[in-house]
Amino acid sequence: MWKVFHCKGYLWDTHCAFHSQQDPVRFFFLGKSITLGFNMKTILLFTVVLIAFLSECEAVTFGQLCSGNSNNQRRSNDKWGAGNYGAKRGDRVHQGLDIVCKDGATVYAPFDVKLNGKVIVYTDPKKAAINNGINLSGEGLCFKLFYVKPDKTSGEVKKGQKIGTMLPMQSVYPGITSHVHVQMCDKSDPTKYF
Repeated sequence: MWKVFHCKGYLWDTHCAFHSQQDPVRFFFLGKSITLGFNMKTILLFTVVLIAFLSECEAVTFGQLCSGNSNNQRRSNDKWGAGNYGAKRGDRVHQGLDIVCKDGATVYAPFDVKLNGKVIVYTDPKKAAINNGINLSGEGLCFKLFYVKPDKTSGEVKKGQKIGTMLPMQSVYPGITSHVHVQMCDKSDPTKYF
């Protein structure tokens, strides 16, 4: 959102622009006077509304995901790699963000969510113990949580209510920092939501 400050007959916004209070279609940008015609006013108004809307979308923040990790601590480097988005995984990159969660811990809804079905994480039968997850949507986002045994796979869950239980990562990856893998449906970086 733009913040506007009043100062000696002018409005000053956080984008380095003065707006004359007497002549609202004329403003000063970085010391230069600019007069807006009707089309420019329409474009400016549309731009302001779009920026405000996009700012609201970016304001989404995940609440606590896992019991025992109230601040959503991220997985750092361990012998299996790093948990940040884009971390190297041999010839590929990590497409999610890992949030620390102990095996067997309760996994919560980070905000009001709709449950959109089960996720199969792996095709390798050796990883069957952790081959589970859930598709979710809420707050305008679509995302997946891996390594979680969901209590149910459809319906709605309120923020802070139990979604499921963290699966036993140590049985498949001994010595790893056990974690919930958060992956956006479009595989974009989820870090900004934490």
